[in-house]
Amino acid sequence: MDFRRISPIIAIYVIFLIGINTRYGACDLDRNKTAILAVDASADSGRKIPDTLFGIFFEEINHAGAGGIWAELVNNRGFEAGGQNTPSDFSPWAIIGNESTVFVGTDRSSPFKRNVVALRVQANCDADECPSTGVGVYNPGFWGMNIEDGKGYRLIFYVKSLDSINISTSLTTSDGLQTLATSNIVASASDVSNWTKVQLELFAIGSTPNGRLQLTTNKKGVFWLDQVSLMPMDTFMGHGFREDLVSMLADLKPRFVRFPGGCYVEGERLSNAFRWTASIGPWEERPGHYGDVWQYWTDDGLGYFEFLQLAEDLGASPVWVINNGISHRVSVSTTNILPWVQDALNSIEFARGDASSRWGSVRASMGHPDPFDLNYVAVGNEDCGKKFYRGNYLKFYNAIKEAYPDIKIITNCDGSRTTLDHPADYYDFHIYTSTSDMYKMKDVFNSASRSGPKAFISEYAVTDSSAGTGSLLASLGEAAFLIGLEKNSDVVEMASYAPLFVNANDRRWNPDAIVFNSAQMYGTPSYWMQHFFKESSGAVLNPTYILPNLSSQLTASSVTWKTSDYASYLKIKIVNIGSDSVNLKIMVSGLTHTINSLSSSTTILTSHHVMDENSFLNPTKVVPQKSVLTDANTEMDVVLSPHSLTSFDLALEQTSYAADM
Repeated sequence: MDFRRISPIIAIYVIFLIGINTRYGACDLDRNKTAILAVDASADSGRKIPDTLFGIFFEEINHAGAGGIWAELVNNRGFEAGGQNTPSDFSPWAIIGNESTVFVGTDRSSPFKRNVVALRVQANCDADECPSTGVGVYNPGFWGMNIEDGKGYRLIFYVKSLDSINISTSLTTSDGLQTLATSNIVASASDVSNWTKVQLELFAIGSTPNGRLQLTTNKKGVFWLDQVSLMPMDTFMGHGFREDLVSMLADLKPRFVRFPGGCYVEGERLSNAFRWTASIGPWEERPGHYGDVWQYWTDDGLGYFEFLQLAEDLGASPVWVINNGISHRVSVSTTNILPWVQDALNSIEFARGDASSRWGSVRASMGHPDPFDLNYVAVGNEDCGKKFYRGNYLKFYNAIKEAYPDIKIITNCDGSRTTLDHPADYYDFHIYTSTSDMYKMKDVFNSASRSGPKAFISEYAVTDSSAGTGSLLASLGEAAFLIGLEKNSDVVEMASYAPLFVNANDRRWNPDAIVFNSAQMYGTPSYWMQHFFKESSGAVLNPTYILPNLSSQLTASSVTWKTSDYASYLKIKIVNIGSDSVNLKIMVSGLTHTINSLSSSTTILTSHHVMDENSFLNPTKVVPQKSVLTDANTEMDVVLSPHSLTSFDLALEQTSYAADM
């Protein structure tokens, strides 16, 4: 510790407390004694944190995308989920009527070459024979469609018939008894003798979180359906994302978005891996695929283009995770990997190429003539120990660097403890562990090499029994870990929690940051914990010291940051993972500002019980509580609650310090 950087008053306290520490031991602070947190905010002691430090990682897991952030309400919209051999299972579509009134099955009559299956509906009754509701099919969406009174929904489908048609399209309650919106499609045989695209808007006159889409008729005859889509007209920035869920991401102010996985990138088998070329272009022509790792079908409406668009809409840098010819069970040999390398180069051209280039022109045709700002590519996911990874990696690295020397390439091999045997700009680091181990991991990068590639902690979370399904305790261990990353941000440049979302009806992984169903959502404590760090990226890290040594119970950091309108704040974050409260004297030295107490605040994340969680019934049981810090000053006596994350945000009257940095 350099005492020359600390004010005389703080130095006296530190020397006094060192004596306590020596006499009584590192962790023997009496409950009635006061610990000290010294913050050195002098201009020459700070270090800028990378602009990219905290971001988000999205994987198609837990129906996070299909039935999640992608706002498509129809599940299996192209009838392809049952495979391309017919007859096939077309669930969750279901029949309205009985065996005597209607016959429904799939065939290969679709007008789309990459998804050949269509649905054939044969009505065997006329108006005087059919049920009053008609016969046909309905789709319940992803565990119910959320239909809201007064909201608009855009319905698109393709239809063909050899006869005239009279099809009723309706949004109803789950039992079909209450109609919330309806419209009839009447057309002559000549109008629909070939596949015809139908587009209409439905406006709801009631609400239900468990709605369904019905297509029915009272007219005897046969018609075919394909590519049935129902989207809310109100989506995030008009780009097809569910407004409420993506707004929760925007509130985190992420600096990057890593996508689309995760194991989803690899697949159990390569035949089921995510293929970017199959996920671009008109949505009707995307074949979709079965994600065999997490075991559900996706129509790939949320594809490569949409992921790039999401990152842009969030003001974040895209981090594109490419398949390097390796799945969980199969590895393409390095001698056969060049087509995969070319595929990766094509994907980069799609994102960055000029609108006149081969793949850039495809992007432009989708409505984005300007290139996306793609600067990060990860070669594989958790593949370092797999056969052929290193050989394959070098093929990708050399080809990408030759074509795009500015792109930062991320290896799957951990470089935190040993020197890598291959070139990389970043090494990927994943950590899933217990709360106690996560708390200790706050120091894991203290000894990491300061030369060579930087660290990208792309997946971290507490996942043992202490996490529950998203507990306060888990979030405190994670907060301590992130404080350690701030302090080591000279070598750690990027970090993201995983997984991000879980549909409560399909929990494939536990815990997750955001829980949702068709109509509701809430953040777990781990989600709210991340709000304490959303100003850290690009901020100035100030040295902090806690005495006596309470490192098994307390950890803290301090940053100076500016708002978009140039207001400056000194933020001090402290985790108390212990079961006792702590009397703490905060002493700040080196400030060239005065502190505006009226604009200063304190925010605390805690609860009555350390295993408390949020839920649909009580979504705000464990959320940050903010209050005005009326006694904000360079010296403050505070009490840290047991099992808490506390932030003290001191508003600074002048902005010269931040401007100088």
